[in-house]
Amino acid sequence: MIISAPTDFRETARRRLPPFLFHYADGGAYSEYTLNRNVADLAEVALKQRVLKNVEGLSLETELFGRRMAMPVALAPVGLTGMYARRGEVQAARAATKKGIPFTLSTVSVCPIEEVQSKVSTPIWFQLYVLRDRGFMKQALERAAAAGITTLVFTVDMPTPGARYRDAHSGMSGRHGPMRRVLQAMMHPRWAWDVGIHGKPHDLGNVSHYLGKPTGLADYIGWLAKNFDASIGWKDLEWIRDTWKGSIVIKGILDPDDARDAVRFGADGIVVSNHGGRQLDGVLSSVRALPAIVDAVKGELKILADSGIRSGLDVVRMIALGADAVLIGRAFLYALATAGEEGVTTLLDLFEKEMRVAMTLTGVKSLSELDRSCLVSDAKPLPLPASP
Repeated sequence: MIISAPTDFRETARRRLPPFLFHYADGGAYSEYTLNRNVADLAEVALKQRVLKNVEGLSLETELFGRRMAMPVALAPVGLTGMYARRGEVQAARAATKKGIPFTLSTVSVCPIEEVQSKVSTPIWFQLYVLRDRGFMKQALERAAAAGITTLVFTVDMPTPGARYRDAHSGMSGRHGPMRRVLQAMMHPRWAWDVGIHGKPHDLGNVSHYLGKPTGLADYIGWLAKNFDASIGWKDLEWIRDTWKGSIVIKGILDPDDARDAVRFGADGIVVSNHGGRQLDGVLSSVRALPAIVDAVKGELKILADSGIRSGLDVVRMIALGADAVLIGRAFLYALATAGEEGVTTLLDLFEKEMRVAMTLTGVKSLSELDRSCLVSDAKPLPLPASP
């Protein structure tokens, strides 16, 4: 398949991956309304086309948490990334570093913190869940700091896993899941050779390091379900704020009041996010939640956004609505599954080209010029093509 657009990677990933992995990445919670709205609502954000504006010297550069970035994009934390390509977290981190942007390692990554950080020349970001096992959280923070990581992305929208029905249908979970996963792997020999055989160990590297024993895919869902903490409150995070010396980014904000709480807490940044539509179905898309949050806290901390971003054009839309940068998850995972590090590099190159074209045709040459004045406020929604 010829890759000419960021969205081309999805179909190739679907063909190459065992179904349980493709649908784990591709699916959302309940009936997936929010998952689909994330994409559809972004597509309805209309940009103004301007001409003869002299955009020579156009720059995508920005700075976040003391780091200069080539463009306002970071790779989001995605659990089990190492199952989508051989040592997938390492490959994705290399692509991000080469492109001059951050890679965020998930708590439930296949490759542990030390392995990923040792393979790149700049500090990665580390994502941490709120977990019942505070010992694990403390050790993870200590390991991240020892590895030289300075930015913590703290995910707060997962006190319990969302109801992801696709996982039961695909074999990712359910009583016969292990047998179905083995059969699916046998039907996808390219993946089985690259990841199944040569991508080992297939455990949760950070969790296994803490427990002192392998924690594999069969344990993944059960371990998460037992360790998420529904009792957490802002006061429970104070020990993290007081002990972590780097930047803290709170991920999973959809309400302006929660954004104000993050400011009071002392966060350096937030991520406006509905977890890619994987938690509570029926909530606002991230792009619709973003403007009110920007109006509430802009200037008091950095505002990032994720969920539904599939192209460089989508990045421009989010920046124009007030985000300082975005995180991309599914988009890079599809690219990784298609062609590993090279696929992610190609994807990021496409994002950059699309951003440059969009900014040129809207008549702006720096991210600081991208704001709501670049949007058509009374644009009527256009009918969207059917989802693939």
